[in-house]
Amino acid sequence: MPECTLCNPALAQLPGTPVVTAHDLDRAKRALDFADRPGNNPVCRSHHRRIQFATARDADKAGVTVEPVWTAPAAEFVPAPGEIGYDQSRVAHLSARSPGTVRTVFKHLGQDVKAGELLALVDAAEVGRAKAEVLQAFAGHQLKAETLASVKQSGGAVSGARLREVEAALIEAEIRLSAGCQSLTNLGLPFDEAELRTLTADQLRAKLHFLGIPAVVAKSLDAKSATTNLLPLVTPMDGVIVSREMAAGEVVDVARILFEVVDTRSLWLTLDLKGEDARRVNAGHPVRFKPDNGREELLGKITWRSSHADPKTRTVKVRADLADPDRKLVANTFGSGRVVLREEAEVVSVPNDAVHWEGCCHVVFVRDRDYLKAGSPKVFHVRKVRLGARDARNTEVIAGVRPGELVATGGSGLLLTELLRADLGEGCACCHPK
Repeated sequence: MPECTLCNPALAQLPGTPVVTAHDLDRAKRALDFADRPGNNPVCRSHHRRIQFATARDADKAGVTVEPVWTAPAAEFVPAPGEIGYDQSRVAHLSARSPGTVRTVFKHLGQDVKAGELLALVDAAEVGRAKAEVLQAFAGHQLKAETLASVKQSGGAVSGARLREVEAALIEAEIRLSAGCQSLTNLGLPFDEAELRTLTADQLRAKLHFLGIPAVVAKSLDAKSATTNLLPLVTPMDGVIVSREMAAGEVVDVARILFEVVDTRSLWLTLDLKGEDARRVNAGHPVRFKPDNGREELLGKITWRSSHADPKTRTVKVRADLADPDRKLVANTFGSGRVVLREEAEVVSVPNDAVHWEGCCHVVFVRDRDYLKAGSPKVFHVRKVRLGARDARNTEVIAGVRPGELVATGGSGLLLTELLRADLGEGCACCHPK
């Protein structure tokens, strides 16, 4: 049967605490600074205890097995459900700048498009009126400019009042011309006013006819029969058409979204954190996310944390950017995420089965280094440990054991029972004297 070492002073001469290096101290400090760790009772004497078997065979019969203490990566995180969505800074909702009738649709759902590419043509009467106003303003401006030139060449035959009147008329014509150009710009048909002044009336009319329409498309239209009302709908960005709500011949207005273009190479991951977890999360923390419909874990970084909690769920939203250059991810899908708060490349770890709570301290049972030598006591040392990160299999040990030592896993519950039995007075009253 196991035996308490305080009843056998010879066992107390076995090896004691492991050597601690500066690297261990630095690692322990980082772990302790990160969070409040469960502590041990400083007056507890359990670390002076030993559990001994008569023979190694007795320990084997009791089912006691050991595993080595090792070093392994460790991470501490907060879990949260999440959803993948489009990056709203890379989404374009396109509608016609003026009511009209859809004439031609060039692009369809799922197609890739480049910035400035033509998606559709809308026949809008307002476009024709705006072009006509520019032509009228241009003709009026030319007339006023010629009149002013004639007045100035009259050699003083015209009165000063008449000169000022003609000059004012020219200024008014310039304002009207600028207003006409601005109307075209408001419709998504920008026109360089400086270039306009270099054109003749016929050249201007030809340029306005298919203004904003790519030359390749314009060549396919008959300039004699085609209307001047054509309003091109172009994409402002590279992306994929994820929505198309229009068909040729359909009447549309400015409030209706006709196309949705999205750059799907970058997506947003939105997580819903518990209030107590959100306080620990900041921009820059890494995120690992596994979609419900996928096997691979996605990586990102927190870029935003909401300043308020949801009034219904009391959760706090945080957002991370997910790169998707191959466009494999699907928007509006759910999954489970983890915000990594602390990550270490190497910590001292033991199996979870090796760690026990004995009432006031966390302990592990370390097999004596001379255990296998003939004639040596078959001893397990009780070692108080300070715990850190924990996952499904391993527990980080901030202090108490060293890599290479062997800790009891299978059958360690029996060793704990023997330790507690002495505390209850059934074996060794000297461990906790009254």
